[in-house]
Amino acid sequence: MNGISCSINALNGLYDISGVEVGQHLYWQIGGFQVHAQVLITSWVVIAILLGSAVIAVRNPQTIPTDGQNFFEYVLEFIRDVSKTQIGEEYGPWVPFIGTMFLFIFVSNWSGALLPWKIIQLPHGELAAPTNDINTTVALALLTSVAYFYAGLSKKGLGYFSKYIQPTPILLPINILEDFTKPLSLSFRLFGNILADELVVVVLVSLVPSVVPIPVMFLGLFTSGIQALIFATLAAAYIGESMEGHH
Repeated sequence: MNGISCSINALNGLYDISGVEVGQHLYWQIGGFQVHAQVLITSWVVIAILLGSAVIAVRNPQTIPTDGQNFFEYVLEFIRDVSKTQIGEEYGPWVPFIGTMFLFIFVSNWSGALLPWKIIQLPHGELAAPTNDINTTVALALLTSVAYFYAGLSKKGLGYFSKYIQPTPILLPINILEDFTKPLSLSFRLFGNILADELVVVVLVSLVPSVVPIPVMFLGLFTSGIQALIFATLAAAYIGESMEGHH
């Protein structure tokens, strides 16, 4: 009986720990749903920046491109190259998806370093880059999973699922597990790197406020761009792999 009682107490302790929330967050109650307001606010700012940039880019195209038009054309060409390299000759329909992923993550990551989110006071919690929240990175990873399943099914139909028993049916559990690990690795890699970068800057600013944080912030901008490229490249690679049926 003592052993059972101890086990019950241990389970109750684990249950209490699972309810602990790190930090405070601002929530909106919309109908029967509790919405994470911090992520929505910063995501809307990032979306507004992207939409505004897109409007500027296509508003008045010139035969002889201006500097701004050259920049946007270079970005589009870069996204096309990434998509073509990873997906192959059928990359065309996937450029908007890969481009949206790359640009949203890139601008989100940079917003955490360049925009003074913390000067905006909230009733609870504080604003930060959208990708500094696990909810955002998981959502992006799940969208990627839906995209590569759709790509495989639209090209091969139900024959797409034959990949799970190739090259041998013995690998069926491992091949199924792979589809669960892909979104996990995508989401936690992006979230962990952005969170760690912001924490390092905050700690250094509190310790040495005038000298050390500046090069670290520049390094953070570089790594933020790399993380956006890695996510977009892996998303394109998964889509290409799904369409080709190889591992």
